[in-house]
Amino acid sequence: MQRFLRTLHEQRWDDHRYYHQSRINQTLHLISACSFLVAYVWVFFDPAVASLIAWGVAMISRQSGHFFFEPKGYDARNQCTHEYKEAIKVGYNLRRKVILHAVWAAAPIALWWDPSFFGWLTPHEDMWGFWRNVGWLWLWLAVAALVVRVLQLAVQKDLFTGIVWVTKILTDPFHDIVLYHRAPLHLLRGELLDPGHPRAG
Repeated sequence: MQRFLRTLHEQRWDDHRYYHQSRINQTLHLISACSFLVAYVWVFFDPAVASLIAWGVAMISRQSGHFFFEPKGYDARNQCTHEYKEAIKVGYNLRRKVILHAVWAAAPIALWWDPSFFGWLTPHEDMWGFWRNVGWLWLWLAVAALVVRVLQLAVQKDLFTGIVWVTKILTDPFHDIVLYHRAPLHLLRGELLDPGHPRAG
């Protein structure tokens, strides 16, 4: 258990110091975390709607912070390049995220083309039914993305690393609220970067 918690702490710390320097990104992560918690509750009542919240609100705010606001030059504080950080990223680095989000964006198109999605779903009768079915596709995609990355890590490193990573991912919303709840206040004061992370140069 001590090894598990130590590795979890290391993965969280590396994720924070490498990929959460921007106060805008931190604020978007706070919004994302709150949305994920709503989805976590909603999944017990309506998994399809929970998936729409998770992907349509939480993931869009979360990933837009990474893609558009995080510094991607040389990281002076951590003394490493962006390319190095991408290479050692335990979870989904930007390249893998592009692939994942391409599949995510293609799901509604595929469903519009085949409303039964190859016989897996009951065809929708109205627009709300269409989006509910999209929610189911996105839920399956989320499960598949977690399982695939755990298996990749099991092959590349070991299964232990994959189990720690998926634990981190599923508990990130709780951790992000604790870590970034003051980020909007810092942003309102004009602080664009966490002072613990000097501007990359």
